Amino acid sequence: MTKFWNVQRECASRDEMHEIQSRCLIGMVEHIYSNVPFYRAKMDGMGILPGDVKSVDDLCRLPITNKQDLRDNYPFGLFAVPMDDIARIHASSGTTGKQTVVGYTADDLKIWGEVMARTFTAAGADRSSIVHVSYGYGLFTGGLGAHIGGETIGAAVIPASSGNTQRQLQILTDFGSTVLACTPSYALYLGEAVEAAGLKDKIKLKSGVFGAEPWTGEMREKIEEKLGIKAIDIYGLSEIIGPGVSFECLGQNGLHVCEDHFIPEIIDPDTFEVLSEGKRGALVFTTVTKRGLPLLRYNTRDISSLNYKKCVCGRTSVRMEKPCGRTDDMLIIRGVNVFPSQIESVLLNIGNVAPHYMLIVDRVNNLDTLEVMVEMAEDLFSDEIREIEKLEKVIKARIESTLGISAVIRLVEPKSIERSEGKAKRIIDKRSLF
Repeated sequence: MTKFWNVQRECASRDEMHEIQSRCLIGMVEHIYSNVPFYRAKMDGMGILPGDVKSVDDLCRLPITNKQDLRDNYPFGLFAVPMDDIARIHASSGTTGKQTVVGYTADDLKIWGEVMARTFTAAGADRSSIVHVSYGYGLFTGGLGAHIGGETIGAAVIPASSGNTQRQLQILTDFGSTVLACTPSYALYLGEAVEAAGLKDKIKLKSGVFGAEPWTGEMREKIEEKLGIKAIDIYGLSEIIGPGVSFECLGQNGLHVCEDHFIPEIIDPDTFEVLSEGKRGALVFTTVTKRGLPLLRYNTRDISSLNYKKCVCGRTSVRMEKPCGRTDDMLIIRGVNVFPSQIESVLLNIGNVAPHYMLIVDRVNNLDTLEVMVEMAEDLFSDEIREIEKLEKVIKARIESTLGISAVIRLVEPKSIERSEGKAKRIIDKRSLF
């Protein structure tokens, strides 16, 4: 039986949602214009006043925001309320530049709890669940975002955080955790540890909500197999709120956007033209209920599409396609656009390899090269060298057929590629050293 946390909003008609979004957008634009000098200057430069926004249909007239805008206004320049009203501060890791800082009012935290409650409920959780949170706690939004959602639905929440896998296994078995929340790569890591320890029959997990990094359908199958659960995809980013921006239902057919709080658009990444339903482009969000750090048309750079048809679960909220890559994470190798998820899909469909790999991109004699390191399955590792060489040729041919570029394939020993208890690192691009 399908469960809803907020059936009135999750199953609203398109006309009802249009009215909700329009009312919230009008108020939010006024709030932003009055309190954020950056946006006031942007809108003035475009000749737009708050009164020009009459409904959500006028959203396309507003300025687009990107991550650099947050960095340029570091740390609190885009906050729309006084610091006295900020109840919590989170920040990104800042691995590719100055970290982005986000602030929440007390009401913003309630919204976060609401959208994460919808997420957990869609995954089958309720107040009788025991939610095991293995996202990292701290400035990263994953841990505390999942935590507040579990508490909102009344579940028992275990703040396990990431790392210390042996202790995680003990908690899973002794405490009877029923819902797991972590990155998909760590879920797979836990699944391998559960399998190695012979604990699969002793854990009580029923479902897991996994996000914060890209993962393929093939990886979902591996996770579900190793942990014996339903693996649910969730989507979020700290700039918008954290986890809970959108989520899968048990039908696993696209991610339901909490569009009464975050209005999505798909734009052409080059021209910024708004694209129609079903067209792929860059995913953009406007926050219309958050007060601390509201953002207009924030370009996530994730590549997705939108589907407004009613879902089999009964929800009418727009569904976003699982992002198939990022406009800024896409590798261009000898003029060909390559996404890591494409290679992962090829590898996991072949068999005899483990779902752990590393892409090494280099430049030799002014020519881009691609090396794919992938772990062999345990049973293949003991096979003779001819079988290994044969598999390498199969993988090489499949990648060339799928991507149209050649690659060096190197099969390595099981468990020799470094595991991550947070986000998995899949790419080493040595070209950046030149």
